[in-house]
Amino acid sequence: MTAAILLQAASGGIMSFLPMILIIVVFYFFMIRPQMKKAKDHKKFIEELKRGDKVITNAGIHGKIVDITDTTFLIEVEGGTKIRFEKSAVSLDASKALNAKA
Repeated sequence: MTAAILLQAASGGIMSFLPMILIIVVFYFFMIRPQMKKAKDHKKFIEELKRGDKVITNAGIHGKIVDITDTTFLIEVEGGTKIRFEKSAVSLDASKALNAKA
């Protein structure tokens, strides 16, 4: 009879942690995993950019890539002005939408 009581108490302890475990699993699949996938896609997009590609920065500046270094892009905007941006400043969603129109 004592073993049955211990088994029931142990299963009750596990059951009390079940909601917390479910919350962590749901949080991972709805928050963390999609964010990691988006970061991976953004990194891949930046690595595939080349000279002549049209991009939009996170600040909303439209331009064409003129030069690429390890960490930066030189972007030519309207009027021939050239501006240097960090690669991370290029917007994935906006740039893909811009290139899909063309």
